[in-house]
Parts: sequence; structure tokens; C-alpha cells
Amino acid sequence: MSDLFDDPAGPPGGVSTRTRVLVWAVVALLAVFFGLTAFAGLWTDRLWFSSLGYGSVFAKVFWVKVALFLAFGTTMGAGLAVAMWLAFRSRPFLHPAQLESGLERYRDAVNPIRTWLWLGVAAVAGAFAGVSAASRWRTFELWLHATPFGEKDPYFHKDVGFYVFDLPWLHMLVSFAMAASVVAVLGSLLVHYLYGGIRLQSPGDRLSQAAQVQLSVLLAVFVLAKAADYWLDRYDLTSSDSALFTGIGFTDDHAVLPAKSTLSGIALICAVLFLVNVWRRTWLLPGVGVALMAVSAVLLGLIWPAIVQTVQVNPSKTDKETSYQAKNISQTRKAYAIDDASVEVEDYTQEPSATAQAKELNAETSSAPLVDPKQAKPFFEEQQQVRKYYTVSPILDVDHYEMDGTDRALVLSTRELDESASAVTKSWTNLHTVYTHGSGVIAAYANQRPLDNDAESVDVQFAQGNEASQNDLVTAGPGEFEQRIYFGEQSPTYSIVGRPQGARSVELDLARDASSDEDDTTTYDGVGGVKIGSTWRQLLYAIKFNSANILLSERVNDNSQILYDRTPKERVEKVAPWLTLDDDAYPVVANGRVTWVIDGYTTTDRYPGSQSESFKTMTDDSLQQETTGPRTLPTDEVNYMRNAVKATVDAYDGTVTIYAWDESDPILQTWSKVFPGTVQPKSSIPAWLTPHLRYPEDLFKVQRYQLAKYHVTDASAFIDGSDEWQVPNDPNDTSLTKSVPPVRMFQDDASSGTETWSMTSTFTPKERNNLAAIMTVNSDASSADYGRISVLERPDQQTQGPGQVVADMKNDAGVSQALLPYTRSSSGVVSYGSLLTVPTASDGLVYLMPVYAQQAATSSYPVLAYVLASYRGNIGYGRTLEAALSSALANTGSSGTGDTGSGGSTTSPSASPSTSPTASPSASASGSPSSSPTSAKELLGQAQDLFTQADAAGRAGDYTTREELLKQAEEKVAQALVMMG
Repeated sequence: MSDLFDDPAGPPGGVSTRTRVLVWAVVALLAVFFGLTAFAGLWTDRLWFSSLGYGSVFAKVFWVKVALFLAFGTTMGAGLAVAMWLAFRSRPFLHPAQLESGLERYRDAVNPIRTWLWLGVAAVAGAFAGVSAASRWRTFELWLHATPFGEKDPYFHKDVGFYVFDLPWLHMLVSFAMAASVVAVLGSLLVHYLYGGIRLQSPGDRLSQAAQVQLSVLLAVFVLAKAADYWLDRYDLTSSDSALFTGIGFTDDHAVLPAKSTLSGIALICAVLFLVNVWRRTWLLPGVGVALMAVSAVLLGLIWPAIVQTVQVNPSKTDKETSYQAKNISQTRKAYAIDDASVEVEDYTQEPSATAQAKELNAETSSAPLVDPKQAKPFFEEQQQVRKYYTVSPILDVDHYEMDGTDRALVLSTRELDESASAVTKSWTNLHTVYTHGSGVIAAYANQRPLDNDAESVDVQFAQGNEASQNDLVTAGPGEFEQRIYFGEQSPTYSIVGRPQGARSVELDLARDASSDEDDTTTYDGVGGVKIGSTWRQLLYAIKFNSANILLSERVNDNSQILYDRTPKERVEKVAPWLTLDDDAYPVVANGRVTWVIDGYTTTDRYPGSQSESFKTMTDDSLQQETTGPRTLPTDEVNYMRNAVKATVDAYDGTVTIYAWDESDPILQTWSKVFPGTVQPKSSIPAWLTPHLRYPEDLFKVQRYQLAKYHVTDASAFIDGSDEWQVPNDPNDTSLTKSVPPVRMFQDDASSGTETWSMTSTFTPKERNNLAAIMTVNSDASSADYGRISVLERPDQQTQGPGQVVADMKNDAGVSQALLPYTRSSSGVVSYGSLLTVPTASDGLVYLMPVYAQQAATSSYPVLAYVLASYRGNIGYGRTLEAALSSALANTGSSGTGDTGSGGSTTSPSASPSTSPTASPSASASGSPSSSPTSAKELLGQAQDLFTQADAAGRAGDYTTREELLKQAEEKVAQALVMMG
């Protein structure tokens, strides 16, 4: 082997010493720069994990990656180096005249640097192989710590764990063996050709005996690995996609599967022929083997399956595929937890009542969340922003709290820092040491306005104690809490906190006195940051964040900590890199803290026979955020999903805690063995947190997507597709391509007679607009029925669907007339909230939709102008829910009594305002004739004019006139109802 490392003298002349020194100096500087940058990133990551108490996660991932890099990189590099060394050592000693013409100059160029060149080539190949292997550390760990699923697949009758844990690792090994043999063959060919082992222009043997032996062995290894690859491909069919479904179909079973087995056998024979070629000096037999394998791959792998599909399957698809489709249905329903054990489907035949009363309907729908999480953001900022450098979430969160002894739905958001605000001076000191955190939680009742309680008419009613001086959300449940938000969804990239002993505080904080124009200052004293008191750490973080100020600023002192990776998703993603996270983290105010909760999923695309689909496609709706977390799979295709954990992040100190939720999940059990101690048992979830744990939104949307097709359990009917549903598009989304978002709300539980915290959505028949079914899941984690999915199916499918109802509401003449003050002005803006479909126990379906309106000239934010209601095909509107319901019932003469606020109802182009309690006729203040009206229609028209004037007076701030006009309008409505009988 010493010949390989000889360093013969090169040709005279060459590069000057000065140039060489300069080149090496540049190389050294680049190496130091990139090396220090990489080291800074690595070491600061270690410090970050250690500060959170998850140093074991960092160490485990790091050393596993290192081990895989070294194992696979060394194997690849050493294999290539040995192959080239063997080729060089076995080179024939020929006279220069016997060598290939034109190669002499290449040998002369290579010889002086032969050792370093070949070592460099081997090192590069090894590095690529090592990096590739290190990136597959999850595959290795899942295989090493695999947990059986305890259930067999319906095809090969192997445990499901074989497909999820073992098969990916086996494929990785086989692929590596094929890649290593190919690289070794290429390296050997090059050296043999360069040094005469291969002579293409020779009239005799073109390969030396040594070259033939070496290449035959390497090619045998490659073909042997290919045989194993064909054999493993058989199992991949259980999760491969066909035209109809994921899994083995008729063509796979009768053509592809036998073809894979046959090709594996042919590859084995071909490998034997290559080994025989070691002793026989002919390439005829290996050539015949390779040709046979290539022809068989085309005939058996491509042509024959196409023939079977075209001739046998397509003419009688239902007959051929029924038994295979049945397996796909069963496996899919189990993999997504939408089987009979989790989903209850029942017919919903309750029809709208002709004698329904407004107060009855109001009682059944009073929990409907009319404050839309997307539309309410501007109002939240206007009323509760307090300072211009604060903001709220683009889409507010919905949760439920006990308020004065009653469980109430709230729309809420943390008040977070907005660094882009014009009020923030953009200096490094301000951005990273002064504006460091948000402050408090803003909450409003999801289904209540002050008008409901005869108070001043504003958009929404904030939960009691919303003032900053009272810590924003103060109720009988949460109580006083730490309101500083250092870790939130919109936190700065990094902040440096902490001050020297005796120095003044510099971090800007919201004043405790809401009436004060002056801000307070504070100093972070939590444990969620990394200490950077030493110059060494300051240097590392200066490199990491590309900012010399971290090293030079006087604001960085011995007591300083640096806070970064601050969003809840970022923190959980790093400490649990095996999870797929829900898109929505939400804040919980309890136990004196603000705590972020985020749901974590275990997913795979290897569950045998289950339908595979893009995670993004299944979860996309009109409220979906654009940001997505890192993928734990090579693609975002999944065919198995479990809500394995509930993770929490403390909003003040950033502490991350991961609690097991679905402890029966084999994937969770496997990862718990990989990272022991990082997942806390379900029993350790604190009592104060459980009431605020909820059914995760992304899981619900994935189940909704699959249930649209897989509610059908009969294989023949499934293939026929006649009963397939779809998730309707949001009729209020401008693109008309986004699905309707699910809604969280309290719903009546007919079995218990109580309200249940739920999440609900709708289905329509495929390519039709009628209502097909309503899907609801129990979202109360403290309930024994948590996670139970109920599907109320409309058997006749003749009920109006969401799109049709919204179209009727928007085109209704009465609604259009009520919105004229906003739509007739160029500065007016009208927007619609999510449509709510509420199935009542005794009065059929009720549709509700909030309408937000804004006059840009007089208001900087939209207000909740009206509530729209649809019942029995009648459209009603009003300032409150009961007013809208009374309005919808007005034409039937069945509206209830009570003070319902302003409203209208139409079944024709004219508007019909709603009822009022008892009232006596009075003259109109709008200038209408004082003579007695001749019809109820005329009275209602006068009332509508009064309502419009009352709106104008309210916007102008003249509330005395507004109340008088409303009173007169209600009297007109009462008179009209008397005339209508």
C-alpha cells in the first residue's frame, strides 16, 4: 500500500512560495471563520437546551448523528479508498506504448498529488454519505427502540410496527449498500482505466484479470442489494398509492407483487453470475443476466401490470377491487381514529318547528360564538392595545372559563410586542434591551354584547377586569396572574435581559394604572434565558446573531440572560423534534400564570393500507396560518395520526413541559424510550390545566377530511362514490378555495341535558351545495366523552348548505337595506364572520352569522353591526341574537316576546323588523305620516327608517336621541305584530 502514498517529485517550475502561502492563509481564514460559526451555533444550542433542562435531548441527538455520520461516512469513504487502492495495486506493468493514447499526461498530472487526491475523493464521498445518514437519525432511533403495535396488517400479516419502524431502516441500509457499491465501481473503473487495467483500444482482452475480478465482485454486491430492494418493495405496496386508494389492490396483488418476487429472484441469479465471472474470463453470462433483469423489469414491472389494470380491472372495477377497498376502509378508519369506536353516526331528522318561539330558539343557540376570532382583531387592538407598540394575534383564540359560576366561551389573545410599530425607535438598544416583552391577556365574551344587557351598544363585551390595572383577565377562575409575556407567538427574535445589582430597570412594561400615560419599567428575573455574563459566551452569541453589540454594549452585564427561540412552537419543536405540532398554540390563564398549550402529534406515512394524504391539504382552511412547523417525515404525506402529547410553555419563564396524552400510541412509547424522562405521564397533568385542554384543531380537520369519504363502510358503495361528502368551501373567503374552519362552541348534549364544550363543522354532498351532515367532537378534556365524534346526517340531503344560506343572507333585501349606511358610502366596509350551523334538540337547524361593518371616515375599526339568522328558509337580522331570531320568525307570527333589540326579517324583497316586548303606538320621529298606517308592511318600513336613524345617531355620539328612536321603532314593530295577528 506504500506505493499509493508515494510522493514523486513533480515537474519543474510551478507555483511560487509567496502564492502558496497566500492561498493557504486564505484557506486557513475561511476554515477558521466557518469553523467558528459552526461551533458557535452548536455550542449555543447546547447552552439553550441545558437552560431548559433538556440537555439530554441535545446530547442524544448530537451523538447519534455523530455516530451515524462516522459509521456510514467511514464505510463509504473507506470502501472507496480500498477499491481505488486495490485497483492501483493490481495495475498491470506495461510499456508506455501499450497504454491508451492520451492518458500519459493525466497520469503525470495525478501522480504528484495522487495520495491527497484519492484521500480527498474518499473523504468527500464519505462526507456526503455521513451527512445523509445523520439526517436519518429518526429512522435509526425508531428501529432501535421499536415498540410493537400489537396488530397485524391484512396483507402479509406482520405487526404494523414492522412497516413503521423496521422497513424504513432496512430500506436505508439497502440503499446505502447500492450507493456504496456504485461509488466503488466508479472509483475502480477510473483507476483501472488510468493505469492500464482497462484498455478500450486493445485488440485483446480489454480488462486485466484483476480488473475483472474486482468489478465482478462489486457489481455482484450491487445486484445482490438490488435483489433485497425488490424484496422489500413488496412490503412498500401496503402504503403505495393507486388510482383508487392507498394499499394493495387487485393489480398489485396479481401483477406487481409477483413481479417484485420474480425480479428479486432474477437479481439473485444475476449476482451469482457476476461471482462466477471471477473464475470465468467472460462477460457473457453476467451480460445475459443483466439483460434478463432489465427486460423483466420492463415487462413484469411496467407492461404486465398495465395490461392487468386495463383488461381485467377497469371493465369491472367494483367486482375486482371490492375486497381490497374493504381493507383500505378498515385500515384508514383505524389509523385516523374514525372507526366505530370513536365516531357515532346518526340521522338528524329534526325539522324546523312551525311554532318555534324566539326565546326558545335563543335559549338553544345562546352559546353560539358571535364574536368572530378573525374579524374582532381590529376592535381588540383599538380598545385594549393601550400602547401603539402592542398588538394581538391575527386570529384570536377561543377557550372557556368559569365566569361568576357559569362556564362561558371567551375570545382571547395575549397583548404582545410589535417591534414593527412606528412608536418603536429602531435602535439595537431599544429592540433588544428595552422592548422585550408583551403584557397581559385580553378577553371578551364570545356570545355577549353590552346590548344584551341594555348597556351602551359597542362591538363586543370584554370579560370583567379587562383593564390593564386589573391584570386584564381577572375572573373567579384565573385570578391574579403574572402578566408579562416574554415567550409568545410574536416575541422578538432575541432580547437581552437582566441588570447589574443596584442599577435601574430598563425594560419597558405596561403601567399598572391604566389611566397613566407613563410606562413602568421592569427587570426579568425568570430562568428561561441563557446566562451570558462571560466574554466567551458574549462572543459566541455575537457570532450567532451577527451582532457585535452583544459583545460591546454596556447593557450586557454579568447578570444578563439572552432569550431566543421564544415562540411556543419553536421551543416545543426543539425539545421534541419527533413531534408534528398543531398550527395553533393558545394561552391559558390559570394558576397565577399565562401558559401556552400546544398539541403534538405522532404521524407516519407507513401505516399499511391506510389512505395517505398531504397534511397541508387536509388542514387547510380560511383561518389557517401560512407558517408550518418542521416535518418529521420526508414529505408532508401522512396516513396515521394521534394526538400523542399536550405540551405547555410558560409565557414568563419559557419552561417547556410535555405530557403524554394518548399513552397507548406505539410511536409515542417508542420516542419515550429514545428520550427517557422528557415526556411526563398523563397522570401528572395539573388539575388547573385539565379544564383548558381541548380537542386539537388540526386533528379534527384531518379526521373531517377523511370522514368525508370514509363514513361509507360498504366497499362497493365507496367505489361507486354516490354517497361521498366534501368539506364545503368558506363562502366568505375571497378565493372561494379554502375550506370552512371548524367552530368551537357550547352545544346542547341531548343525552345529558347539559351544554358541552365542542368543536363542529359541516359536510355537503360531493359537488353539491346542500347540507349532508354536521360533525361535532366533544372538546372538554374533563369529560368522560372527550374525543367522541358525533355525526348528524341529513338522510334526504335537501337542507340548505352553508354556501346557499350565506348567499341568501347576503342577497336578502332587508339585510341589504340595514347595511345601506355602510355600503352606500365609498368609505364603508362590510365583512362577514363564520357561518354557525346549530342543530337544536327540538326545533331543527338554525344558521347564524355575524356581520361586521365600518365607516372608515368615522371609525378606525369594524363593529359587530348585526347578527344574521336563517330559520325555515327565512332570513332575519338584529343587533342581538334574540332580535335576529325574532326577525327570522316574524313572518310566521311565532316570534317570542321580550326586549330583542333592533332587527328585521324578509322572505320577500321588503324588510320586516323584529319584535319588541309590549309597547304602545306612538308617532314616528322620522317624519312619517301621523295617520294610522294601513298595513303591517307600512309599519315595518317606518320602523326600519327609525332603526337607520338610530344607528346614525349612535355613531355620532348622540345616545339620548338614539335610545328615543329605538324605542319608537320597537313600538312600530309591536303594532305591526298586532296587525299580523
